[in-house]
Amino acid sequence: MSRNTQARIAKRECPHGASATALPKLRLDTEPPLGTHLVTERRGYCHHGIYVGNGKVVHYAGLAGSLHRSPVEEITIARFAAGHQTWMKPSLSARFVGEDAVRRARSRLGENCYRVLTNNCEHFCTWCLYGENRSEQIDECLAHPSVALRTAISLLTAFLGRTLKGGRSAACAA
Repeated sequence: MSRNTQARIAKRECPHGASATALPKLRLDTEPPLGTHLVTERRGYCHHGIYVGNGKVVHYAGLAGSLHRSPVEEITIARFAAGHQTWMKPSLSARFVGEDAVRRARSRLGENCYRVLTNNCEHFCTWCLYGENRSEQIDECLAHPSVALRTAISLLTAFLGRTLKGGRSAACAA
């Protein structure tokens, strides 16, 4: 990343996940390096994806856009962010970087085996970069029931707000 790009990045903390690592804020006019782990805050959780170039992100859509399970897909950064701030999560000890991480992310396009606890968007990103399924957010929820309760309340509130606004009634796929 160039010094000019680094100068345009501000620090912010993601409030979800065990480490609450300070993540650089991504301006949508800034081109992240290929294979960058991107994070965007949503109500009650952080959503994760891998930057694959040309303004595109591969992510496990899961339940991010609706309460229906969705597959791994490639979308624009703007659609990934969905109006929220986006950060680049440092991946200092990643086994797969750059084109290798992009190749791994794209190898799973169309997969539709999303599971909140065992195969979510964060699991997908850690697999792309480290070769292992891991989610700090899930680990935090399992270790601290109060975090899980706050997350569940936030998600339920978001679901009810979406249902009341759109007149939609949808069941959550497990």
